Amino acid sequence: MTTASGFSETAPLVRPGVGGGLADVFRQRFLLKLLVRKELQIRYKGSVLGLLWSYVKPGVQFLVFYIALGVFLGLEKSARNPDGLANYAVYLFSGIVLINFFTEALSNAARSIVGNGGLIKKIYLPRELFPVASVWVSAVHFIPQLIVLVVACVFAGWHPSLLQLVAAVAGFVIVAMLATGLGLLFGSANVYFRDSENIVDMLLMVATWTSPIMYSWTMVQSKLGASWYAVYQVNPITIGVEAFHYAFWLPTTDETAPMPPNLLPLWVPVGIVVSLAVLVLGQWVFRRLEGRFAQEL
Repeated sequence: MTTASGFSETAPLVRPGVGGGLADVFRQRFLLKLLVRKELQIRYKGSVLGLLWSYVKPGVQFLVFYIALGVFLGLEKSARNPDGLANYAVYLFSGIVLINFFTEALSNAARSIVGNGGLIKKIYLPRELFPVASVWVSAVHFIPQLIVLVVACVFAGWHPSLLQLVAAVAGFVIVAMLATGLGLLFGSANVYFRDSENIVDMLLMVATWTSPIMYSWTMVQSKLGASWYAVYQVNPITIGVEAFHYAFWLPTTDETAPMPPNLLPLWVPVGIVVSLAVLVLGQWVFRRLEGRFAQEL
């Protein structure tokens, strides 16, 4: 039954300013594409290199780490250092491309709500679009780096199995879900507490150095012992990086290098569960806080 004004008397009341969460992002994919396109256009406006920065920045980062760690500290396997890592360049770069994706995704997602405050105060649209769009933009930057990694692996004698390729996809999904969940969490918290940006910056610094990107997991195990190493291994970023090492680095070696025990049957499922839990938590916190975004911005 409708009233003279055209409203249904039995229609359920909906809290204003609160949408359907990530489901709305999926339903309004065209808006997500528009936001991703806008972010890319704004980021490279007036830039000479444009998307080529996706190659330049990780390339410089790789050279610095490779010279400092592989050459000077002797992590590269050589005649003088037979205990080093074979094809250390591939080992290092496969970790760098994944951690760069996570770092960029979380950093931009945590600032996305405040950065789009003017748009949020003018019109209503699913607010989750902004953190998710930041993750997608980072994925666009991730693709050129992944292409470079694959080319380097091919020249190094890459011969992956189907299981190793599945491990690479699983590693990316783990890190992407973690970045999205933390982006929703800190993106909403940043509206109320701008210190959240500094917390994110510190977390990203810790994440880079506490994941086996530049060193071997065996070094961590020998220092921490089996019990504490198991705690270290629960970190989804660690699992994602090791999955990338298993998929890209290991097939370029003679495959005798030790990988973390139970990586695929145990730790990859653990990483998926932990990242999914963080995603659910981030969505829950976001929905609890989004009702006053317009007033607080």
